[in-house]
Amino acid sequence: MKRILGIGNALVDIMTLLEGDYILQEFNLPKGSMQLVDREKSEGIKSATRFFPRKLSSGGSAANTIHGLAMLGADTGFIGSIGRDETGDFFENDMKKAGVNTLLIRRNSVTGTAVALISADTERTFATHLGAAVELTASDLKPMLFEGYDILYLEGYLINDKQLVETACRFARENGMQIALDLASYNVVQAHLDSFKKIVKDYVDILFANEQESWEFTGLEPEKALPEMAKLCEIVILKTGAEGSWIKRGNETIRVSAFPVKCVDTTGAGDLYAAGFLYGLSMGSGLEFCGTIGSLMAGKVIEIVGARMDVEKFSEIITEIASLAGNK
Repeated sequence: MKRILGIGNALVDIMTLLEGDYILQEFNLPKGSMQLVDREKSEGIKSATRFFPRKLSSGGSAANTIHGLAMLGADTGFIGSIGRDETGDFFENDMKKAGVNTLLIRRNSVTGTAVALISADTERTFATHLGAAVELTASDLKPMLFEGYDILYLEGYLINDKQLVETACRFARENGMQIALDLASYNVVQAHLDSFKKIVKDYVDILFANEQESWEFTGLEPEKALPEMAKLCEIVILKTGAEGSWIKRGNETIRVSAFPVKCVDTTGAGDLYAAGFLYGLSMGSGLEFCGTIGSLMAGKVIEIVGARMDVEKFSEIITEIASLAGNK
């Protein structure tokens, strides 16, 4: 099995069920987006929603993916930056409990939080205060951290520090690793399009995107965006929600159907799709089966609130993966 190393923003998610979208307007948060906010605004949103149903879990896009991989039994590591506080301890312990090799740098700043505001239609909007997470820099990365790993997984939110991303990719290349990148959010792609295109062209082997992100990246509808993105890297995965996903490598194009489920909360769907896909890849599976595992994982996580499934849920998934493999 291939070993997978993730790098991302180490955050604690505060999953909050909204009672109407007026909170989004009040705090000027575009529905469905990920907005970076300062500590004051973050505390204001938490205060305004303090009586709404909420659930805390360790999070961050790449951390969700790596946690999911570890729960499936993959050999994983995670690099991130957290505070010297109880919130940071919570993050680290949760990752370790899943079996992740935590490579965390402690800072004097507070650990970052992501308030996930979940609308009645299950769409989620993130107000993220990065805190200590944003203090991860290129100088924190050392070649030895990448040794023994086969795949590097990066979240697109890191593009705010292009030097960090380029340094990680360079060390990965020197270590003979494949590099996978998720484009993260349409507004992040919009703000950093040139940087994303350079990173993808120069380093990325596996690119994950959804419809909105692919539109911002190419200016094209999904059926035309897919081959356009495939010109830049080896494998492109385009997620189209309830319609499933498309995978393209060279002249090979594969459509994977979504699993029929009752959607409660879309948080983590893309992160867990990536976990399933990379798990299949780490096991040497073909692209269609990788996509099927990704679709299964995405379908399972949207049945719950938040991006972290429990041990029982993962036991079900592992059993279903084995069944699907046996029916191939």
